[in-house]
Amino acid sequence: MMNRLRMKWDELRHEGSRQFYYQRPFSGDLPHRLLILGVDHRIPQSQVFPFHYYQNALRRAGVEVREAPVESYGVASHRPSGATAVAIQSHFNTDEAELDQLLSRVREANPDARITYMDWFAPTDLRLAPLVGDRADIYLTKHLLRDREAYGRPTRGETTLMDHYGERFGLGHDEQAIAIPKHFWEKLRLGPSFVTARFMLPVFDKKSFPEGPRPIDLHARLAVEGTPWYQKMRQECAEAVDALEGVSKVTGKGIRHDRFLAELRQSKICFSPFGYGEVCWRDFEAVMCGAVLLKQDMGHVETDPDLFIPGETYVPLRWDLSDFELVVRGLLADPGRCTRIARAAFQRMQDYVRSDRFVDQMAPLWQEAV
Repeated sequence: MMNRLRMKWDELRHEGSRQFYYQRPFSGDLPHRLLILGVDHRIPQSQVFPFHYYQNALRRAGVEVREAPVESYGVASHRPSGATAVAIQSHFNTDEAELDQLLSRVREANPDARITYMDWFAPTDLRLAPLVGDRADIYLTKHLLRDREAYGRPTRGETTLMDHYGERFGLGHDEQAIAIPKHFWEKLRLGPSFVTARFMLPVFDKKSFPEGPRPIDLHARLAVEGTPWYQKMRQECAEAVDALEGVSKVTGKGIRHDRFLAELRQSKICFSPFGYGEVCWRDFEAVMCGAVLLKQDMGHVETDPDLFIPGETYVPLRWDLSDFELVVRGLLADPGRCTRIARAAFQRMQDYVRSDRFVDQMAPLWQEAV
């Protein structure tokens, strides 16, 4: 009960800062003035929160940060202006006319600003590159395909996952190809993923690896409903879990978030299959709670910090889950290995969070490469 009240108080305090403190005018006492126009939802806000959390380190780097809701920027009677850099998020279905209208407002209030587009979406594709590429100086994303040439090849469906599972399950997705602008690759930057979420980043920063008994062998609460390819992929995952006998496991649909995390803290292994994108909240929640992360092989995806080092920070599975039972039983038979992997993953995220590397990663947003 106290933890829930504390979390609620922290949430209210942060929201108060977002509504008032971070929307006040720039003081102008630092050489770089960064304005973030964020989408008011927990997923995109996980990309915004670290700019506030590391505000002291950013100030040491000469950067002053403000944030305003992207939906109301240019309409509100008061809004930060005079920025030297502006980082913009957008809604998933933003079209060309809406983006141009937003950029026109941004340029009017911040005529000399360096513009960054912050892609917070789940898929690893770069579908907004043609729309954003010539309108922004930097394109920041949370994850990328390691094989950059894959972005120039057609896929059956919009994403790598749709292509693979559509073919496996005979769904007949239409072939698509995204035309990447010529100079886009020079603007592309990789930033952190969900590790910087408001409820997670402080835990890695302030807390130690969670100790205690773990009576649950396998945590696998899986939503199945969704688009046809997603439903078939997730159903295959649920069936693999259901077929596992003699193992203590947690299944079923979602529960309240604090209870979900409490379950993870009592679990040895967390099965975190793909969602609509490869990287999921649960990947980082599992690590934060000290469970071994188990998911389909992530060798094709690049993240920074890299959570997906096979056998070191997570345990990969074949995409068809043909090795699911073997891998799970092997982990349960070797508790020492489970502890090593879980601790290594936690330590890797903690090392990132406790350093100033986020500031170094974000430097291209306010300064050109030398």
